[in-house]
Amino acid sequence: MNAITRLPFLSDMEEGVDDRFHTPEREGKRRRYRTIWISDIHLGTRGCNAAMLIDFLDNVDSDTIYLVGDIIDGWRLKKRFYWPASHNDVVWRLMKRAKRGTRVVYIPGNHDEMFRQFTGMSFGGVEIRRKAIHQTADGRKLLVLHGDEFDTIMLAHRWLAFVGDAAYTTLMRLNVVVNAVRQRMGLPYWSLSKMAKHKVKNAVSFISRFEEVVAHEAGTRGVDGVVCGHIHNAEMREIEGIQYYNDGDWVEGCTALVEHGDGQMEVLHWADEIAKRDREEQASRARMAA
Repeated sequence: MNAITRLPFLSDMEEGVDDRFHTPEREGKRRRYRTIWISDIHLGTRGCNAAMLIDFLDNVDSDTIYLVGDIIDGWRLKKRFYWPASHNDVVWRLMKRAKRGTRVVYIPGNHDEMFRQFTGMSFGGVEIRRKAIHQTADGRKLLVLHGDEFDTIMLAHRWLAFVGDAAYTTLMRLNVVVNAVRQRMGLPYWSLSKMAKHKVKNAVSFISRFEEVVAHEAGTRGVDGVVCGHIHNAEMREIEGIQYYNDGDWVEGCTALVEHGDGQMEVLHWADEIAKRDREEQASRARMAA
């Protein structure tokens, strides 16, 4: 039995999802969005910020959710099986959204490419697609895809991508340790790996080039914009008349891209949202105590 078939939620996908949450769903009012895009969760790794993603899913709702690749890290699971209860909680929350009527579209990336063989099928209400066209409330057409198709390292030197993945995994382990210490000190989440990436000139150059290539390809397909993930760098900018959106990730930046009811797009930095909420709650308690 391989690592993927050992995933505990797979047996539920045909039958629907039950309420076996390790962390119960939060009750109460949620922010409402027309569309949510999330990617690069990397379930099955220690670097996955599952708790923060659970907090996000328990505080937002939408008509449509796009899972834009690298949701499950098949590369890592093949080497060492790691699947805590919190990772089940993420999957079951997403499946329950589909059961409740939210349209959930799953576009596998390179780390979860084993699911690409199911393109065109639907499991537990989750649609699996290679790419998608999303029409915003204000009439724009956006190409939605993971983005590894435009990663020259992945395409030309696949072996180098695996070496890079090993180095990145080491950095993510350090990231976990750093934030465990920060949490004990009462400090908010901070990404060591994200800081390192933006300090390395070659990484900055690669990100910029990647964005330009993706935007150019979207332009050739006659759409107004593109939404992708893959490079773990949340961004919204116009490139040669094409709107480029990257929803970021849930191992470094903990970000999501959302569309409001009028078509306006926004990147949510969830660590900042939690910190803001904590400050407001502390201020409220202080006022009540005064």
